[in-house]
Amino acid sequence: MPTETRAVPWWKAKALADMTLDEWESLCDHCAKCCLIKLEDEADGTVYYTDVACDLLEGSTCQCKDYRNRETLVPDCLRLTPDNLDQLYWMPPSCAYRLLHEGKNLPTWHHLVSGDKQSIQRTQQSIAGRFVYASAVDEEHWEEHVVTWPLKRKL
Repeated sequence: MPTETRAVPWWKAKALADMTLDEWESLCDHCAKCCLIKLEDEADGTVYYTDVACDLLEGSTCQCKDYRNRETLVPDCLRLTPDNLDQLYWMPPSCAYRLLHEGKNLPTWHHLVSGDKQSIQRTQQSIAGRFVYASAVDEEHWEEHVVTWPLKRKL
């Protein structure tokens, strides 16, 4: 009886550093959790997520309104690369880049696994409908917007 073999998905078979730009970009599930303002306790390094998002975020698609120019328009915006993933400890635990960097599997709702780009919205893993824009909240009130839901990871 022949043994069934399954092909290893390309994102598991290929190192992050060896991915093409298109492959790298396709890892993003558009949860937009990275677009939420994070506060870091200077004393102990704890990172707190808020429900305050970058003003460039398009709320219904959870994509950047000006992805190409985001780093110029928002100086705090960081471009993810295979070289800086070690430094990005604040990325959400569900982030595909973080998961693959840590040798973990993508969650079942990730579009590369499910085959459905809408599965992130259907499983409520994006921030759609759960945030306010930074321009609507004075910076001194950001602490009042600390939330834990972006750190919960559903498989």
